[in-house]
Amino acid sequence: MPEVIRLLDLVAAQPGAVVSRTLIKKKAGTVTLFAFDAGEGLSEHTTPYEALVVILDGQAEVSVEGVPHEVGAGQMITLPPGRPHALRAITPFTMMLIMIRE
Repeated sequence: MPEVIRLLDLVAAQPGAVVSRTLIKKKAGTVTLFAFDAGEGLSEHTTPYEALVVILDGQAEVSVEGVPHEVGAGQMITLPPGRPHALRAITPFTMMLIMIRE
């Protein structure tokens, strides 16, 4: 039965940590919520899949191929496959990562 859920109630930033919760995991892709404390992040990496980052709350710097982009609540940024990218929390922030595998 479908249920209406407030995404920000599913994960919360923890001091000095990155918290994640997978909502959907299928062969075609995943949908995962992440909460980052200020100053936390993910170091530069690449994936073979296209991804979409949707910022739900707070503010982050997302670098794609070394170019920084400041994104905040209500904004999104795409991460092309095979391109190095990294994230850093400017303030505590929550994001939804949608990864498309097919």
